[in-house]
Amino acid sequence: MILETLLGLTLEVDKLRFAPCLPADWKTFTVNYRYRETEYHITIVQADDTDNAPGVTIDGVAQHDLVIALVNDCEPHTVEVRLGSVLA
Repeated sequence: MILETLLGLTLEVDKLRFAPCLPADWKTFTVNYRYRETEYHITIVQADDTDNAPGVTIDGVAQHDLVIALVNDCEPHTVEVRLGSVLA
């Protein structure tokens, strides 16, 4: 339940959607998420600058929105979720 509300991770069949609602003082955190036999190492970062637009990369490849397709390939995957600038 905390993953869905605070961290904003929502499983949609074979996709994981990101919509974090974090306190401003949380600059970064990591989550290890398992989908069947595959691990996803997820880092969520709140930017302090305005130069970096929000977005998601999986294994270094930019995604078109804040969603990743989950695959069960038994290989570890690295996900970075970059949120927009934090307003104090």
